[in-house]
Amino acid sequence: MDIAIVSAHELTPDTPAIARELGRGHRVTVYTRSKAKGAGVEHVPAGPDVELSENDLLPYISDFSAGLRLRWREHRPDIIHAYSWSSGLAAIAGSEGLGVPVTQTFQVHGDAGAPVRRLECAIGRRARAVIAACADEESELIRMGVPRRNISVVPHGVDVERFRRQGPAFPRGERPRLLHVGLPGAASAVNALHAVPEAELVIAGGDDPGIERLRALAEDRGVADRVETLGLIPHTAMPKLMRSADLVLSLPASVPYGTVALEAMACGIPVIASAAGAHLDAVVDGVTGFLIRPERPLEIASRIRRLLDDTTLRTAIGYAAADRARSRYSVERISMELLRVYEKTCA
Repeated sequence: MDIAIVSAHELTPDTPAIARELGRGHRVTVYTRSKAKGAGVEHVPAGPDVELSENDLLPYISDFSAGLRLRWREHRPDIIHAYSWSSGLAAIAGSEGLGVPVTQTFQVHGDAGAPVRRLECAIGRRARAVIAACADEESELIRMGVPRRNISVVPHGVDVERFRRQGPAFPRGERPRLLHVGLPGAASAVNALHAVPEAELVIAGGDDPGIERLRALAEDRGVADRVETLGLIPHTAMPKLMRSADLVLSLPASVPYGTVALEAMACGIPVIASAAGAHLDAVVDGVTGFLIRPERPLEIASRIRRLLDDTTLRTAIGYAAADRARSRYSVERISMELLRVYEKTCA
């Protein structure tokens, strides 16, 4: 099978590994306007050579779709898999008249604006198949008007060869280390830290304005001396960073993919995660981590203290988390599930 993967902006963390796995028995080409490198990645110029948000991409979608059409006329794929609404818009336009089915993966947010929601609805109805990353997203797609029969639930995967229990870790001090990856939800972690005076909190990711707001919050809560902000961290360094932590916190209100939680679980690190989106599928509450409402800092602190105070529980949850990540979310398994969707769509 000849598979075309379309991502108008940066690739999701699991995309290169999924493409490699699918490429073991099929021809896979990843089309992107980003300068991502790797076997099978083809750069399609469209707009300025910088990373843009999806909304900012809209003026350049016609150029991107024209580039796709040119390439697909020369080499027609058997199936197209578009990630995000901007990619879906380009894929549907670029494949017009070629008779190639389009499979669509969204990054559905409940708070998406009306114009984006209308585009997602239109794309969802035009695509031959739609893939939801979790049960929560499946429900949202049905509410959007996507026919239930066209939806398959296939979660995002994790590269369990890179994210694993064994391996090097970043150096750390004596304090128990909490890690929060990304700025969304990090304020909840800062608020909870006040009730865990023995721990430190490391926050990875985010831009300067967001980091400065978190630092101000930490000063206000009296925990600034125990909060370290790292800024953007290359994804290649994330396994080392996660293995340096005792616990990983992932507390955003919107969780389309659950990537941070999955990567931490694969490293055998217990997760305290917001009870939302993909976390509801990935994290088994009390078994591979804890699910919590992020607006309740005292409850977050209670779960943190429970895990830090009980080494046996923390170790058991870490092993269970790694087992679940490897058995349910490995790129090998996710690739097989995607391939079944592709085969069904092409039939």
